[in-house]
Amino acid sequence: MGIFDYMEKYGHEQIIFFHDKNTGLKGITAIHDTTIGPAIGGTRLWNYSTEEEALADVVRLSRGMTYKCAVSECNCGGGKTVLLGDPKKVKNEAYFRAYGRFVQSLNGRFYTGEDMNINEHDCDYMVMEADYINGLANVSGNPSPVTAYGVYWGIKATAYEKWGNNSLKDKVIAIQGLGAVGYTICKHLHKEGAKLIVTDIVEEKVQKAVKDFGAKAVSSEEIYSVKCDIFAPCSVGAVLNDSTIPQLNCEIVAGCANNVLEEDKKHGDMLMNRDILYAPDFVINGAGLINVYQEFFPPYNREETLRKVEKIYDRLLKIFAYAKKHKINNQVAANKFAEERIKLLKDIHANYIPGAKTL
Repeated sequence: MGIFDYMEKYGHEQIIFFHDKNTGLKGITAIHDTTIGPAIGGTRLWNYSTEEEALADVVRLSRGMTYKCAVSECNCGGGKTVLLGDPKKVKNEAYFRAYGRFVQSLNGRFYTGEDMNINEHDCDYMVMEADYINGLANVSGNPSPVTAYGVYWGIKATAYEKWGNNSLKDKVIAIQGLGAVGYTICKHLHKEGAKLIVTDIVEEKVQKAVKDFGAKAVSSEEIYSVKCDIFAPCSVGAVLNDSTIPQLNCEIVAGCANNVLEEDKKHGDMLMNRDILYAPDFVINGAGLINVYQEFFPPYNREETLRKVEKIYDRLLKIFAYAKKHKINNQVAANKFAEERIKLLKDIHANYIPGAKTL
């Protein structure tokens, strides 16, 4: 698919390719929609096998950020940057300062911060060159713990929706992916008394979860078919598709991964037809965005931020009710929920820019 084909299909305003030959910096920034405010989205660094793979990733992720902002009541639009390279080889001060200069050149159309393979210390280098960096170590810091806290509350909402009780004690929860967010979700679930089944491509992470939480380890292939109450995808996107959905042996899908469904309508319907409750990805994992968004309203307050994050619980229940009312799957319902807010706010300008006091 060509670049303009992607823009036409997903409704993007701008896709920018950039390169700095001195540092080896190569990246793509996608600005999806700035109807209700400047674009915001993390920067991820990944050793993509092809440029086409990177383009497809940044397009889907930036569109998801638009919807995430809308449902999370953050007055921003969606954007994303993917950097192409091996994180073990390219990361250094010059690399991130070169990237900061690029971000600065967009003059506030795009705010960014950490994502996969980017941490708050990398952001400290970016901010030396740019005014539009979130998630700084001395402000909101690493968003992973806050993201995990939001997903935990989202999982509790799905339990209430499915079983009429939000307790996770003795529930069997299968976690796919034990990165910073996935591992922290395990902490919350274990503390409440859930029984964990885990997998990850890094064996050391699996063994740590087995040791710390008494989790049962399974292979990456087994995780889809293992019998559990809740399947929590916490790794890469598009893991639920034609081949994996028929394998599921759970009642709920709720995790922190982005773009979990390969196709929103088709695979959301497949889950609905199997009576598997699905928590839309950009709703349940929105706490990281909520966290960095609070930096626009200094001074940053962690307690107030966590209070806003807990609203994910009620937000999911509203979307589940919306889906039932309109007889559509939950992912499509979340999309429409977001689109309605964007449409409602498109002619309101007072609260668009960061710094406005009304959330």
